[in-house]
Amino acid sequence: MAQFHTLHDAVAQNIFDGDTVAFEGFTHLIPHAAAHEVIRQGRRDLTVIRMTPDLIYDQLIGMGCVRKLVFSFAGNPGVGLLRRLRDAVEEGWPHPIELEEHSHAALANAYEAGAAGLPCAIFRGYRGVDLPSVNPNIKSVTCPFTGEELAAVPAIRPNVAVIHALRADRKGNVFLEGITGVQKEAVLASKRSIVTVEEIVDDFGARSPNATILPHWTIGAIAQVPGGAHPSYAQGYYGRDNGAYIAWDRIAAEREVFLSWMEENVMKVGPEIFEIRTARLRQDGGAK
Repeated sequence: MAQFHTLHDAVAQNIFDGDTVAFEGFTHLIPHAAAHEVIRQGRRDLTVIRMTPDLIYDQLIGMGCVRKLVFSFAGNPGVGLLRRLRDAVEEGWPHPIELEEHSHAALANAYEAGAAGLPCAIFRGYRGVDLPSVNPNIKSVTCPFTGEELAAVPAIRPNVAVIHALRADRKGNVFLEGITGVQKEAVLASKRSIVTVEEIVDDFGARSPNATILPHWTIGAIAQVPGGAHPSYAQGYYGRDNGAYIAWDRIAAEREVFLSWMEENVMKVGPEIFEIRTARLRQDGGAK
């Protein structure tokens, strides 16, 4: 059942060293503020999962939080590679990490299998590709009805799912719309969940046909963190801060520059910075 917390307490009570954590958001509603709180609290040895690791995973890896990455694409969207991820893989800094790479289809199906309580996902895929030769968690099975050979991957069942959403009501129901990715499936597949939201409201109001509502009984912790997705965007609240993604390539290129930036912009600030930033973004009409 959903309980309301500060962001600090939501992370402290739900994410522990050695956990498997899915920070999900597909271009939209990426839970940056929550991941920053994980970094501030010094979590270690995490297995992190995401369909599209970008800046926030670069930061988690560079700050030594991550032991293993399960993913289906990694990069700085529209800019290039993730330099802290590459440094960890190629040079072992700040320490080596394990990689488990999948396709988007595989991870989406694996989340759905986890949400359904199944041990694995079975789907058509991985034909004529190289990933099965480097990922032992990609198997094949024969359909008992048709004889067709199908791909199989383990279900994803994280200890914790972390997402950012638009709104929660006072009962703890959570509202998302726009590009939603696999946030719903990640929450339903996980043992615990943390949802940060732009605001808490009495009523969700008008909604689009693709709106998703996660009922309060599927949610663990909710924290109100305005601007909690920045520099990604929150539909109806603020736009994507493209400049931040471009700047990250330079910031992440050198270890000392990266560490200095993280100290000033993450370690020394708390959730209140996001309220200030969001107010500015709304005033400006969204990031450009």
